[in-house]
Amino acid sequence: MRPHLVLQLWIFALAGLALAANPRAEPLELIGQTIAPGDQRRLALPVTETFVGEDASTPVIVVAGVQPGPVVCLTAGIHGDELNGIEVVRRTLDRAKPDALSGTLVGIPIVNLAAFRRSSRYMPDRRDLNRFFPGRPRGSSASRLAYSVFEKVVRQCDALVDVHSGSFNRTNLPQVRGDLRRPEVLRLARAFGSEIAIHNEGRQGTLRRAASEAGIPAITYEAGEPMRFQSAEIERGVLGVEHMLAQLGVRTAAASNGPAPELYYRARWIRADDGGILAARAKLGDKVKANQVLGTIFDPISNEKSTIRATHAGRVIGVALDQLVMPGFAAFHIATDEPMDAGAIVPAAALPSVDEGAEPERSELEERPD
Repeated sequence: MRPHLVLQLWIFALAGLALAANPRAEPLELIGQTIAPGDQRRLALPVTETFVGEDASTPVIVVAGVQPGPVVCLTAGIHGDELNGIEVVRRTLDRAKPDALSGTLVGIPIVNLAAFRRSSRYMPDRRDLNRFFPGRPRGSSASRLAYSVFEKVVRQCDALVDVHSGSFNRTNLPQVRGDLRRPEVLRLARAFGSEIAIHNEGRQGTLRRAASEAGIPAITYEAGEPMRFQSAEIERGVLGVEHMLAQLGVRTAAASNGPAPELYYRARWIRADDGGILAARAKLGDKVKANQVLGTIFDPISNEKSTIRATHAGRVIGVALDQLVMPGFAAFHIATDEPMDAGAIVPAAALPSVDEGAEPERSELEERPD
C-alpha cells in the first residue's frame, strides 16, 4: 500500500467502515533512521553545504505514537521571516506525547534555515523556496533544498500542514487554504477548525500543491504578519492542528465538534492606484460591499488624498499594515462570492481557482501579492 493512502483509509475507518486494523504500531524509516513506536527523536536532514564546504542540515522532530495510525507532517519557516508558524510547529510537537498518539507526527519547524538566519523571506540567492517543490537534485540551491525536504520527509507522510504568515508588512486573517476539489483535502480543512477555508490549489512549486499532486493531502494555515511572534495566532494554530489530529483519530483526546468553516472559492487582491501613505480602514474579517472604501492614501508632499475601494463584495482576509506604498501595491485581500454550503463537496468544474494565473487571459498570480 502506498503510504499516503493510509490517511484516506483512516478517515474512512473513522466514518464507520470496517477496515482491517494493524494491532500494533510499526517502526518508521525516515532519513536513514528507524523510529520505533513510542520514540521521540531529533533527526538531521542534510540539505546543502555552506560557502566554506561544511555540511548544513535542517532539524526534523519525530514523535511516534505507541498505537498505529497515519504519519502527519507539520512544516513551517519555508519563508525565513514568518515566525508564527515556527512556534505553531514547535508547541504542537512539544505538547505531543507518544502514549497519546495513534500515528506519528513529523515536524520541520524551520525548513529554510538560511533565510531564517537572515530574517529574510528568501534564500540567500533571492529565490523563493516555495516556488521550487518538489525540487530537483541537481537544480539551484532552492530546488535542491526543496528536493531533500520533499523526497526524504514529505513523501513518507500521509498528510501535511504547512504554516505561513502574511508577507511584506501584510497580515492575514487566520485561515486554511487547500485544493478543496479533493475530498481528502476538504476533510483536512474542515477538521482543522479554522473560521474560514479557501479553495486554493497553490501556485506551481508550492509545497502544498506538490504534496497534493503526489497524493498527499495538504493544507496551509495562514495567520498574522511576518517578523513577529503573535500569541493569539500561534495558539489558534496549535489548537487547530490538535483539533485536526483528534478528528483524524491521531490524538486519543476526544474531538470536539466546533462550527464548520465558511468555505470560499475565490479571492482577489485590491491594489493601490496611487503612491503615498496608506491608512487602512477595513479590518481583518470585515465583510465589505462593492465600492466600499477600504483605505485612504495620502501624498506626503501635496497632502492630496485618494481612496482604495472594494471592486466586489466579500470578506477581508488580508490587509497591508499602514505604510508607504507605490502604485500597484497589493493592499487588501478579499475572499469573494457566497460561501459554499459547508455540507457539500463541489465538483471541480464548479470551482474557479483563487489564483488569477489559472485563467489563460491573465498572467499575474494572486495568491501572494508579490
